[in-house]
Amino acid sequence: MAALLEHPTELKLDGIALPAVVRPSVPMSDSELLEFSSRHQPFRIERNAKGELEIMTPVGGRGSWFEGIVISQLGNWARVNGGYAFSSGAGFSLPDGSVLSPDASWVSAGVWAALTPEQQTGFPPLCPEFIVEVRSASDSLGQLEAKMQQWLANGARLAWLIDPQRELVVVLRPGRDAEAILRPERVVAETGPIGFELSCEQLWQA
Repeated sequence: MAALLEHPTELKLDGIALPAVVRPSVPMSDSELLEFSSRHQPFRIERNAKGELEIMTPVGGRGSWFEGIVISQLGNWARVNGGYAFSSGAGFSLPDGSVLSPDASWVSAGVWAALTPEQQTGFPPLCPEFIVEVRSASDSLGQLEAKMQQWLANGARLAWLIDPQRELVVVLRPGRDAEAILRPERVVAETGPIGFELSCEQLWQA
């Protein structure tokens, strides 16, 4: 149940049990959300399609390490092969009105170049072509699976859900059934960052 607030720009997070969902009477604009998030680092704050704010604690040490494995490989690939890789600190303003932050993502050079400098500086108004979500110990699997479908519905061409707890990589593509791969040594992107190869062995050894 979301708590209803007149306007959460002055919301204080001290003493609030997290994760929490708050519903302002008037949804925050992208610029208000960006300013609010910057004042409440390192909390992770997203706006869902209903205009509610979903406020989460920072990811734990193991979860952060898993994310680091992914973004380091994706970033290295993008530097050589093109496009732009983003970490979990980036929020994207999606067509359905939400602002979400994937754990790692990639945007092609042409799509990124089409944005103005102001759009690039704020929450870019686009859905990354490729996204990766890494399940942490505190993540609800059902909620995370719903978020993966939201990415696809907003335009992602390829999405990977990495689940270290179950030692799975779930590959999702628009209009196709999800493909679950048990303990893969590597997974390769066949669209988006075509040819990007994620080495997964460290994910199963932690």
